[in-house]
Amino acid sequence: MTTTAWASLRNDWTAVTTVVTLALVTGACGIAVVTELPVAARWSVPTLCVVAFELWFLRQHLDTNHTEGAETRLYDTLGVANRVTLARGGVFAAVAGFAAVEPTPALAWLPSLLYGTGCALDWVDGLVARYTGRTTVLGAKLDMAFDTLGFLVAPWVAVLWGRLPVWYLSLSFARYLFRAGQGLRRRRGKPVGELPPSAVRRPLAGLQMVFITVALAPVLPLETVGLLAAVVLPPSLLVFARDYLVVAGRLGRQKDNY
Repeated sequence: MTTTAWASLRNDWTAVTTVVTLALVTGACGIAVVTELPVAARWSVPTLCVVAFELWFLRQHLDTNHTEGAETRLYDTLGVANRVTLARGGVFAAVAGFAAVEPTPALAWLPSLLYGTGCALDWVDGLVARYTGRTTVLGAKLDMAFDTLGFLVAPWVAVLWGRLPVWYLSLSFARYLFRAGQGLRRRRGKPVGELPPSAVRRPLAGLQMVFITVALAPVLPLETVGLLAAVVLPPSLLVFARDYLVVAGRLGRQKDNY
């Protein structure tokens, strides 16, 4: 890691912080225009909390802005793909803000449109990373963290707005419970295996993203949304349970791609 590269990355982080702050102020002003100032203030609180976490997470992992296995070759800029991922994180932070406000006709479509945009950017950042040849460890960390964050805040808003049943939040906490289980095993000195590739993990995540986007939109009757939730949720929870059993060594891998 060179001093020049590290200084350049810190400058990038400062620039990202500035842009995000301006975006937050702009978003609050926009909500104040279509609703009221107190509504915009309430929206800003959870949004700011999520943004602060995302900026902290980025700062903590700047030293992983390199390709896998090339720790000494640190990129001196975040790159386009990581910036797209950060934009996705900002969009998910904006979604979180709606947990603090009541649904109104002026706001009804915004959580769905924002979350759907963030999900679309999830496809874009990977494509950009591969096209530019800049697939980094930092990008993978940001991608996983923001995916998990999106699965937390969007269903939470949907539940508070009466668009999803509360038991759907089991998906929101599944990833955190999975990581907590890994950490507990390490603290107890028990082995924790590598998470193997999966042919179904990513498609199921994509299915949940589409479903949450649809659920947030004021289109389908609540009874239909609840029925669909009961259909799409169990496979994802089963994959989380299976993955934990694999990394805990309680379930063997029958093939490389399962």
